Amino acid sequence: MRRHSLHISAKEAVGPYLIALDVGSTASRGGIYDASGRPLSGSKQRRAHAFTTATDGTSTIDADQVVEEIRSIIEDIKSFAAEAGIELSAVAFDTFASSLVCVAGGEAITPCVTYADARCAAYVDKLAELAGDEAEYHARTGVRFHTSYLPARILWLAAEHPDVLARTEKMMSLGEYVYFKLAGIEGQAVATAAWAGILNAHTAEYDTPILEAVGANMDWFAPLKFPDEPALHDGLRWFHAIPDGWSSNVGSGAVDGIVGLSAATSGAARLLLDHVPEKIPTGLWCYRVGRHEALLGGALNDVGRAISWLETNLAPVSEKQRTALLAADYEDTIPTVLPFFTGERSTGWRGGTRAEFHGVSASTTPADLWRGTLEGVAVSYARVWEHMLSTGARPKAVVASGSVTATVPGWLQLLADQLDTPVIPLNMKRATLRGTAVIAMEQLIDAPPVPDLPFGKPYAPGNTTAARAVYDKFIHHYG
Repeated sequence: MRRHSLHISAKEAVGPYLIALDVGSTASRGGIYDASGRPLSGSKQRRAHAFTTATDGTSTIDADQVVEEIRSIIEDIKSFAAEAGIELSAVAFDTFASSLVCVAGGEAITPCVTYADARCAAYVDKLAELAGDEAEYHARTGVRFHTSYLPARILWLAAEHPDVLARTEKMMSLGEYVYFKLAGIEGQAVATAAWAGILNAHTAEYDTPILEAVGANMDWFAPLKFPDEPALHDGLRWFHAIPDGWSSNVGSGAVDGIVGLSAATSGAARLLLDHVPEKIPTGLWCYRVGRHEALLGGALNDVGRAISWLETNLAPVSEKQRTALLAADYEDTIPTVLPFFTGERSTGWRGGTRAEFHGVSASTTPADLWRGTLEGVAVSYARVWEHMLSTGARPKAVVASGSVTATVPGWLQLLADQLDTPVIPLNMKRATLRGTAVIAMEQLIDAPPVPDLPFGKPYAPGNTTAARAVYDKFIHHYG
């Protein structure tokens, strides 16, 4: 399926203009965006990179390498703008989240520790001993005790790298470090602190109970900044770096009561709210992103990964067969599959659980296992959905993107049935980068114009009664 972009020429674009930057797991990217969040043709820049990984859970990238990637991207974009006669107004930036760089004397003394680094796993349980009830922590911060968040990483550094921690003068996210090295800018976006597990979601201040519990020095952390508090440098407004998950929702048009659903190797469902729920559902995370706004959602480990397992371990099922089996009626003979091949995140957070197949008989076919697994993935999203509804939210639609929506489009019907809500496929490149531009542009002008996004034909809910029976069987076996 061909993926669309919104590129326009400099002659068609409408100012003001800004540079949007994105650091992902495989590359740093950038380009010029106009007032409506459309990228200017010819302005795109990309610098490939990769994480350094190891069997001990290491997942890092050289922070100074990323600084140089972004520096060269900005220089090339500025050259393009000068040749095109475009006056730039701002710089907007997103990165993967969370991340950690320890800094001393203005220089990184560690590689950037990425969200996927699990070397602190042994210290997650220790958080409960030091910080008390995880439910209370979640109620304040919107997150759970987890390897991807900063509290467990501080304990790991203290126990296994005390020399590094003793030298540390500042703890920065990757985005903060890039801005500091390029422009001397200090400040951490509220959203970035939220994604690090160190922000009180209700007050938008650092969560002192957890930081005190792990022995953190408050001088390590920069002042918190809202989206309407950019820094000024070189005649431009530099909007503090934000997490890519927020950008992804906005860039895909998942705003104003629309859930943004991603379905790739892993998956997520996110709803942008105009407030932080008084009671955050225990099965979800809730990240404060602005003066009032919050992003509520859940994440799944195994979406495309579940499909990869089917492709690797079962007799081949052709694309034609897949299309037919996904279009077929619900059948009681289809196995119930709990698709936790690498553990469960939302909503139960059972990291050690594994996939289960129930109701497999001698007559069960590979196609039946495909159907059951894809039904199970749809139910996993529905469980996140149910928790969203518990806050009083009433989403009106779902925008779905990611590789699975393109390679297995028939699965979107199962999803619409489970959610009892229309599911709208989006087939667009670089939605995250666009979202970063739009979030910043909203601070530059009132009501930025919105272009038509390349949405596909919606999948309307069908046999929701049968879908609910599938859901109930899943919950029965889940326990």
